[in-house]
Amino acid sequence: MDEHFVWVTTRRVRPGALEDFERAWRPSAHPDGMRRAFAYWSEDGEEVTGVSFWESRQACDSWRGSDAEKQRRDAMAPYVVEEREGYYRGGELAIP
Repeated sequence: MDEHFVWVTTRRVRPGALEDFERAWRPSAHPDGMRRAFAYWSEDGEEVTGVSFWESRQACDSWRGSDAEKQRRDAMAPYVVEEREGYYRGGELAIP
């Protein structure tokens, strides 16, 4: 199994604020070291989970400490009720 480093963030968004949140959420530049990214929305539009794949934890930490990420988080803050995040390692499972 090819191992990946993954950063997962789940945010609960204020009711009716999903469109504004989405505008603030997208980074202004592609982060160095990010390989892929996915976003998943709950059916009610009040929870968003982002999953990003990174070259290394160091690359992810570098982005998380950057001014661009701070500005992005500041822009999202008015629309976020709760945020959870975590680092994970793992890989794709083969489906028989």
